[in-house]
Amino acid sequence: MKSGEGQFAPLTYAMLKSDAWRSLSGAAVRVYLELHTRFNGSNNGAVRLSYAEASKALGIGKATVQRAFDDLQAKGFLVLERGGNWYHRQAHEWRLTAKPVQKAKGREAPTNDWRLWREKIPQRGSGSDQKGASVVPFQNPKVALGSDVEPVRADLSKSLGSGSEH
Repeated sequence: MKSGEGQFAPLTYAMLKSDAWRSLSGAAVRVYLELHTRFNGSNNGAVRLSYAEASKALGIGKATVQRAFDDLQAKGFLVLERGGNWYHRQAHEWRLTAKPVQKAKGREAPTNDWRLWREKIPQRGSGSDQKGASVVPFQNPKVALGSDVEPVRADLSKSLGSGSEH
């Protein structure tokens, strides 16, 4: 590595090819990479990034940032270690599950929680045996009766004397 190139964020092929990674939104990938820029090798579990900071740094809305953080947590890439406090101007503290955690008693291995994520396949129907009317496809009365026969509703309106001529 050349002098002055600085740190880098290695992303393993196992993670990049995982269903969890491939199902992340673009905003979630960007937030994850932004979090990596704040990881210094020994601060995992205390990596700070607020929604407002992420929004400003990435040029995306705060609601999008919040969805990205939710996505990253749900798929096992992040764990919220300590919630931030808006009034005291403290950002959330995050743990990247793909990185080791430095503790007083030594270094803990990465948990790689993303490996456990499985896509939920939506079930068809409600899962209960519903007893209701079956669906009958629409059928044009003129086509069903033949082109030379008027639909029944036209006969009913004439016999009821609705006053409107067809």
